[in-house]
Amino acid sequence: MTDALLAPLASALDGTGELVAAVSGEQWGLPTPCADWTVRQLVDHLVGGNRMSTRVLRGEPLPPLDELGRRSHDDQLGNDPARAYRTSADELLEAIRAPGVLERTHTFPVGTLPGPAVVHLRTVETLVHGWDLARATSRTVPFPDDLAEQELTFSRDLLGRLPEGRHPFAPSRPVADAAPAIDRLAALLGRYPEQMWSGEAAADGRGGRVGPAG
Repeated sequence: MTDALLAPLASALDGTGELVAAVSGEQWGLPTPCADWTVRQLVDHLVGGNRMSTRVLRGEPLPPLDELGRRSHDDQLGNDPARAYRTSADELLEAIRAPGVLERTHTFPVGTLPGPAVVHLRTVETLVHGWDLARATSRTVPFPDDLAEQELTFSRDLLGRLPEGRHPFAPSRPVADAAPAIDRLAALLGRYPEQMWSGEAAADGRGGRVGPAG
């Protein structure tokens, strides 16, 4: 059961890791579809989200709320962003695989979640921010269609159950029914998949951040 549940997350982490490893030079300063974030800031957010989730799953205390997420001024990447990302991904998977973790609930800043929901949320965040990164750096999105389709189903159900006033995502955007599943997932969570990315969306404030767990 654990391996089956973690396979999609591991695949998403690997795909986004390939994109991170391919970033070089001036690309770190490029804008992304995620409003106000450069490529480096986006990857920093992903690594920070992995590390925060790992702490929660291990039962370690979180920093004060004013030191989390965008409020934190800590640099998560150092001099080797690809290594920082890979280490954070490996530690996250190790924490989830620990005995009893999936059977317990875990309290994040946005609320208390069962173990499997944490796995899905990290998978969704990794997929959509991987999509952001691919668009920003003009690379092919590396995720299997069935993986994105599975998390699209989860995300639709999640959005339908969120209480009013606690919506952590940007409004959903229009997208063709025949679009790839990863584009439909990105649109569900506030992206514009049919737009050729060149920075206009960020300038117009048309990006959307993902992730109650991130």
